[in-house]
Amino acid sequence: MFADLLRRMTAPAPDRIPDADARLALGALLVRLARADGHYDPVEKDRIEAILRCRYDLTDASDLRLQCEGLEAEAPDTVRFTRAIKDAVDYEDRLGVIAAMWQIVLADGSRDAQEDSIMRMVAPMLGVTDQDSNAARRRIEGSA
Repeated sequence: MFADLLRRMTAPAPDRIPDADARLALGALLVRLARADGHYDPVEKDRIEAILRCRYDLTDASDLRLQCEGLEAEAPDTVRFTRAIKDAVDYEDRLGVIAAMWQIVLADGSRDAQEDSIMRMVAPMLGVTDQDSNAARRRIEGSA
């Protein structure tokens, strides 16, 4: 299953991916971000599940999170997740992706340089402006 998704995501000109694959790509990106600081804490896992539950109207997202962890472990780089998400979702939804990513960065109460680096790289790749990314971060910080 992951091999086929990874093949489609790494194609030179990928087609728009189906919603189920977009879920996996987003979840895997969140897992990659959570693991960036070398610590994948239970609070981050819980936050990923909460994001997936809310975003996709699920009652339980633990199985989806586990699938996302598997995909993240097999995927070669962050750029391909980002490209797949950008191709799969509209700008407003990509703003939601950035907000979800900020929730993960801030879930453990500290911002790590690796996490910040990924955010600086991913936001423009998703076509999200620095201003919109910073506004999303401030909203998340204000709601914490």
